[in-house]
Amino acid sequence: MTTPSLTTADRIRALIAKDFNIPPERLSEDARLEELGVDSIGMAEVIFNLEDALALQLPEPVEPLATFGDVVRYVERVMAEQAPKSAISQPNSPPA
Repeated sequence: MTTPSLTTADRIRALIAKDFNIPPERLSEDARLEELGVDSIGMAEVIFNLEDALALQLPEPVEPLATFGDVVRYVERVMAEQAPKSAISQPNSPPA
């Protein structure tokens, strides 16, 4: 039996829930992080931990991320930008 693959949102949710002792179900897309106790210093910790957990380099300065959904969209965008070039088909590459 295989376990289903976690989405980026699931991985971020688990990380924030663990680091800030927040029940995962409270981390809905529109959940305001500050209201959940994740202030600007906490957000710096989230970014640092996300970089480690997801092997990313998040650009500085990080744009304002007010909600859980903002964090997910930001990380997904950076992941797409940092995707290995080999994963993108090259226009001048011969067909396989």
